[in-house]
Amino acid sequence: MRLVFAGTPEVALPSLRALLDSDRHEVVAVVTRPDAPAGRGRRVERSPVAALADEHGIEVLAPAKAGDPAFRARLAELEPDLCPVVAYGALLPESTLGIPKHGWVNLHFSVLPAWRGAAPVQAAVRHGDDITGATTFRIVKELDAGPVYGVVTEQVRERDTAGELLGRLAESGAKLLLSTVDGVADGTLRAVEQPDQGVSYAPKVSVDDARLDFGTPAAALDRVARAVTPDPGAWAEFRGERIKLGPVVPVESDEPLPPGEIRVERKRVLVGTATDPVELGDVQAQGKKRMSAADWARGARIEAGERIS
Repeated sequence: MRLVFAGTPEVALPSLRALLDSDRHEVVAVVTRPDAPAGRGRRVERSPVAALADEHGIEVLAPAKAGDPAFRARLAELEPDLCPVVAYGALLPESTLGIPKHGWVNLHFSVLPAWRGAAPVQAAVRHGDDITGATTFRIVKELDAGPVYGVVTEQVRERDTAGELLGRLAESGAKLLLSTVDGVADGTLRAVEQPDQGVSYAPKVSVDDARLDFGTPAAALDRVARAVTPDPGAWAEFRGERIKLGPVVPVESDEPLPPGEIRVERKRVLVGTATDPVELGDVQAQGKKRMSAADWARGARIEAGERIS
């Protein structure tokens, strides 16, 4: 089949590579978000999907809006049979959905109808889910509500960050997407409507959502920190300035430690919560490099009774 692939970040690359390697299909173009500033220098860069397409000499379409008339016209000229989508990052209007013969098939990183929305993996980690997965479905007007072609499941490991879990799902999901495209091409795969029960939503995670509240239980704090690692990254305030924090680890302790209070030990740094304390991982103070919590504590010369707010 003739394919136009839509995606933007690195998590979409395993799927694009799987389709490029297939001898059954031809990726005639990719759709991605426009070039944007990235990194510390804020240099304008191509998206990872655009960069991979450039390597393979594939046409790149980067409309400011997916409903742009010039984009719709070019997409129609390409006559795609199917448009696979992985983390494109923009809503597709109905006028665009009807262009490919077999529609748009999205790879979504949850077991739908759970965690519809922009941040399903972060939501699974934050809420302590034991199992998550990836789903392929046909895109319709309603958000992530289209009929389902296939599902793979993945265990959420005890110390998984959102980044680690998403990395595994990107690989298993790529295989699922390829098999879905094959099934649509063969006419052997039928999409099944999602159930009405079990619907939940996972909106985009903001920087404010990543602030750690040491007045909550250690287990909840741990899940939040892992859910926002690596992006946008957990943070709190110390001495009136923001510090970035790596994942934290709950520690069983018989010695009470008030919420937010710091205890510096020889090889570790503990912070009190509403239950047991947590051990800090990496810490990055403003204007400094990321370092171990022990090194940070030595450099900051933390006094007894000081707190992270």
